Amino acid sequence: MSRPPAAFRNWAGNQSAVPAEVHTPSSAEEVALAVRRAAETGRRVRMVGTGHSFTGVALTDGLLLRPERLTGVLETGDGWVRAAAGTPLSALNEELARRGLALANMGDITAQTLAGAVQTGTHGTGGRIAGLADQVIALDLVLADGESVTVSRDGTAEIRDGITERDLFDAARVGLGALGVVTALTFAVEPSFLLHSVRRPMRLSEILDTLDTITADNEHLDFFWLPHTDTCLTKRNNRHPGPARPQSALRHWLDDVFLENTVFGALCGVGARLPAAIPGINALSASALSASERVDTSYKVFATVRRVRFLEMEYAVPREHLAQALRETRDLIERRGWRITFPIEVRVTPPSDAWLSTAYGRDSAYVACHVYRPTPNPNYFEGVEEIMVRLGGRPHWGKLHTRDAAYLSTVYPRFADFLRLRDLLDPGRMFANDYLDTVLG
Repeated sequence: MSRPPAAFRNWAGNQSAVPAEVHTPSSAEEVALAVRRAAETGRRVRMVGTGHSFTGVALTDGLLLRPERLTGVLETGDGWVRAAAGTPLSALNEELARRGLALANMGDITAQTLAGAVQTGTHGTGGRIAGLADQVIALDLVLADGESVTVSRDGTAEIRDGITERDLFDAARVGLGALGVVTALTFAVEPSFLLHSVRRPMRLSEILDTLDTITADNEHLDFFWLPHTDTCLTKRNNRHPGPARPQSALRHWLDDVFLENTVFGALCGVGARLPAAIPGINALSASALSASERVDTSYKVFATVRRVRFLEMEYAVPREHLAQALRETRDLIERRGWRITFPIEVRVTPPSDAWLSTAYGRDSAYVACHVYRPTPNPNYFEGVEEIMVRLGGRPHWGKLHTRDAAYLSTVYPRFADFLRLRDLLDPGRMFANDYLDTVLG
């Protein structure tokens, strides 16, 4: 279904484009038809998600595919579920729970579409359990010539020109939409499970001294450091046999909605008007942190409420460099005199075998820097980025960074292989845009 062109703007409001045409397909066949027609008119094609990327990865001046009608669970089997690409993660979680199933791990935002989250490398946190792309066992793609293909983890067939199914599967899982339009994904799933979530404040200095221990002792570790303080809020999520002990509705509203969004947003507004007050605001926030715990359905523990608009940069560094990365970031903030309201978030993942996963081939740690949307601070991002790059960091594909293909080719061992596949599958660069021209060349 076509509709009049209208400007697309992402969630943060920092990326926008006006495509020549907008189409909302309801099937893989309609996607293939749209791609073939775009080829005839010389238009480039991108499939957008819900706009939760901070980069221009989804933008196009050609044909923009909107996935609102490409949704829902398509089929299920023993240990797997196949769902349409435009299905929001939140909707998949609820449908899986209804069937007594769950994803093993996910990020903390569930507004994204399945394809958007996987294609940009959404990862979550888990010392032994990897992110979304590593839970995908098959992908349905429409290629630049309009051909529809399905590739799987166990596939051995040749797709074309010496490209094996497994190679395309490993390349296309975190494919940035550069190899084809994803129309469906098949995930490995497991029986529903409970997580015991323990939140408590810790000193950053204490965490830095015990990183290996607390990472090894917890299935899912996530912590937030408040700049200008020595305080972190740690979140440790581990599987639990039950019974469930969920938050009350009042406690959920108080913690997750009122304090972490309404009050935090107001404090960010004060900091925007009075930057000199930010260290004091952070100290006050640190003193207000308290311990809490609950046992609840896994996806309800993984997911968080994020209503305060921000900009974000996130880098994955080898896990052994995490302490150094944090110490240097802390020292840089104090040395440069920046006033940073938002916490710095830290997560970990095991190695991935998706070629362009930020965790490809190595245990990884993620350092995510945020700024309040009305007060961007490019110097802060640039300074932290210099630290991460020196440590061999890989930028998250959906979050702000300044790296190009020349740098990225040095930190991704299969980067050249990905480009060769792209040359074979999309020699005319139907799926290109300005962002991909920068990061892929």
